Amino acid sequence: MKKTFRSYSEVLAAVGQEIAVTDWIEVTQAQIDQFAQATGDHQWIHTDPARAAQGPFGATIAHGFLTLSLLPRFMEQAFDVEGAKMGVNYGLNRVRFPSPVPAGSRLRARLSLAAAEAIEPDGVQMTWLVSVEREGGDKPACVAEALVRSYGAAA
Repeated sequence: MKKTFRSYSEVLAAVGQEIAVTDWIEVTQAQIDQFAQATGDHQWIHTDPARAAQGPFGATIAHGFLTLSLLPRFMEQAFDVEGAKMGVNYGLNRVRFPSPVPAGSRLRARLSLAAAEAIEPDGVQMTWLVSVEREGGDKPACVAEALVRSYGAAA
């Protein structure tokens, strides 16, 4: 269920809490191929199902950066700041890819608010701990500390 923060004060009060667990989404071979086209990363472990079947993962796997690029989608599912005029990805402090994401896998994210601070003139910077889980996996597919800024909502 999506968490709606009614003010930046509510965001600040939620520091230290798990805020959401998102719905599952499937990562398809078509998405992996499109990501390869967009980035120029055509390594066979991503784009050659026949060769990848004989490789270390037994199937093609999503690019780590494809998994990471799903964070905005997961965040959109997870929370909203009422009245915010704009939100921006500000950066990442830490990112790891502990386990592969085979094509056809289903992923979801757990988001915890690690920190939040007011920024001038009318914003808040949030530090999110995000763990992307693969259905049936024993380790996260991606763990990241993501910085998001929101502007224009009530303090």
